[in-house]
Amino acid sequence: MSRACDDGPLVANARMYAVNPEVAGAWQRLFQWIADEADVPLVYVAHAPPEPLETLWLRPDLGCAFMCGYPYATWREEAASQPRLVAGPLPSPSRYEGRAVYCTDIVVHGDSAHSTIDGLRGTRFGYTVEHSQSGWQAPRKFFARRAHDAGGAWFRAIVGPLRTPRAVVDALLEGRIDAGPLDSWWHDLLKRHEPATAAHLRVIASTPMTPVPPLVCAHGIADATRRRLATAFEHVADAPPLQELRDRLLLRGFATVDAGDYAILADDALETDSLGYRIVR
Repeated sequence: MSRACDDGPLVANARMYAVNPEVAGAWQRLFQWIADEADVPLVYVAHAPPEPLETLWLRPDLGCAFMCGYPYATWREEAASQPRLVAGPLPSPSRYEGRAVYCTDIVVHGDSAHSTIDGLRGTRFGYTVEHSQSGWQAPRKFFARRAHDAGGAWFRAIVGPLRTPRAVVDALLEGRIDAGPLDSWWHDLLKRHEPATAAHLRVIASTPMTPVPPLVCAHGIADATRRRLATAFEHVADAPPLQELRDRLLLRGFATVDAGDYAILADDALETDSLGYRIVR
């Protein structure tokens, strides 16, 4: 690894987009390159389920990890503990148009008789956790108007928290839910690395694009360290040695993101609240 920085060794994590061990290994190699490029020591930690992501985001030695945009935009802990933005990923599939955005794919089993959103009325819908943008907030906003017009509820049953996109997939394949939400970039990575699994799923709708989960570091990390990490992420797009990793991770590179970019997620949640649809139902 690189020499120790002022903060000492820092941890890195990509659990949100490590769809399987192969992809986790690719992220680990990318973070090693970042550590060397930024001259910042990074130690990759798995922080695997069922460990909650919230405890990862609160680590004082967090060097870089993906954080869902909704909890970032609505941080409820003391301000001095809020993670700081480092970079925003640019997913490479064409639907993202080279921007730091993503959406939620509403998916059903490939053999499901359901082919439209209206056809999901009265079915069982799964979710990950309530602080998730892709696994709760985006679907909540997406179904709010339909539920409002239908008398306040759209589904027969809500199943969760399932906690991870993988658990949503498992619940669909095992017939425990009729439909569920998948982070679109996670879903794209599943299609890239597990096409046989992805072939059993079918997208019947996708929510509008919103800011993608950023990479963050701990609030107390030195400014100089954070800047070195941010600069290294900016270099990912043009680094020839990373071509294979960019392909594996469906990644163009990283962009600078601002806290204001994520305010729309809090605004959307308040708008959905105003329709009386505070929970998916």
